[in-house]
Amino acid sequence: MVIKFYNTLTRKKEEFKPIKQGEVRMYSCGPTVYDYVHIGNLRAFVVSDLIARYLRFKGYKVIKVMNITDVDDKTIAAAQCKGIPLSKYTEHYTRAFFEDLNTLNIVPADYYPKATEHISDMVALIKRIKAKGHTYELNGSTYFRIASFPNYGKLAHLDFNKLIANAQGRFDSDEYDKENARDFVLWKAWKPSDCNVFWETELGKGRPGWHIECSAMSMRYLGESFDIHTGGVDLIFPHHTNEIAQSESATGKQFVRYWLHNEYLFVNGQKMSKSLGNFYKLRELIDKGFKPEAIRYTLLATNYRMPLNFTFESVKASERAVERLNNFIAELYTAEQGKQHGEIPALIKRTEKGFEAAMDDNLNISKALGILFDFLKAIYKIGFSSQDAEQLLGFLKKIDMVLGVMDFTEPVGILTADIENLIVERNEARAKRDWARADAIRNKLKARGIELIDTPHGTKWRRITKNDHS
Repeated sequence: MVIKFYNTLTRKKEEFKPIKQGEVRMYSCGPTVYDYVHIGNLRAFVVSDLIARYLRFKGYKVIKVMNITDVDDKTIAAAQCKGIPLSKYTEHYTRAFFEDLNTLNIVPADYYPKATEHISDMVALIKRIKAKGHTYELNGSTYFRIASFPNYGKLAHLDFNKLIANAQGRFDSDEYDKENARDFVLWKAWKPSDCNVFWETELGKGRPGWHIECSAMSMRYLGESFDIHTGGVDLIFPHHTNEIAQSESATGKQFVRYWLHNEYLFVNGQKMSKSLGNFYKLRELIDKGFKPEAIRYTLLATNYRMPLNFTFESVKASERAVERLNNFIAELYTAEQGKQHGEIPALIKRTEKGFEAAMDDNLNISKALGILFDFLKAIYKIGFSSQDAEQLLGFLKKIDMVLGVMDFTEPVGILTADIENLIVERNEARAKRDWARADAIRNKLKARGIELIDTPHGTKWRRITKNDHS
């Protein structure tokens, strides 16, 4: 089976064929570290993680790069507002970014290049672009002349002639009106408002523009042409459009083979906005009691090319879905001895084949998850013994290489008599439908590091640590 990805560049699904057989070189636009990342950012990072995980599942070696933008208009302004050096300001939010990735069980990239540590790469790339005749200088800044690159706008499928006709003026800022195409800055001359943020280079005293950062750092670690570039649809124009123009004008080679863009995330059907009070950061959701694995599941369970409507109800539904998986795992660990069920190996094989076929089709995750839960239903109908548990656990661990939401913590040790008595007391309360008493006992046990899991085959338990999220 072959993977097919929807390529933004061609606007169609294409069979994935990496440049080097068996190896995928992949770049994902990372954060601008001026604040904590919000759930819209996190959807892009989870989608990127899902793509890399699935490629590894398929047997590819994946080399992944994600940049850290630690110098741009936003970071400089924010640091000045706080009255602290830029490096100290961005260090705090860079550390917070990695904490958030870890919380969501995102597999670390191979490289996280920081813009401030790759200024020489950017200067060298700008000099190459300049030597090819695509730049001009004005007041100490260096600009890219988009009229010099006839394929400008091909990623966004914009009409080049109309673009050039309307491309009057230039942009010094890192972000600008997405309806306008204008010459964009590669190297920004120092100005007093930049304070002490500048580099003395052959291009003059100043700092890089935002767009050149990704081109220079991606090519430094992945080469002048690589396989996959990911990011949100909001980056198609101008950021990724400008990346292509400056990269290909310098090298004369195709910059990226496959462009994969995730759609917008909405909250309760509306765009995220601080004024609407629906602008959520991960740590705020954790503080509200939502589990990280449920948030991760919510962010990946809708196909990346579909808009995602994020609601508290959807996260609660995700929590129930993850609990179903983890409850099943808990039952496997405590399954009783008995005969092996001969039909289980064939069911596992069919399920894995169906899961893979769905994911091969441009990461059809909703279909893949449906197949997985149908598998659970089928296993419950068949039944399973401890002799079946090992192969079932092995299969789920393989699937979780892609999903990253399951808990394979094995119940260990024996329970003290008082804890066993509390479990018996809780079961009696449930039998009497005394839900308040049953919940009180469950919470008491949880405080003592014992989590109860109610399954169709009785109440199971597992030990939890202080690092487990409630």
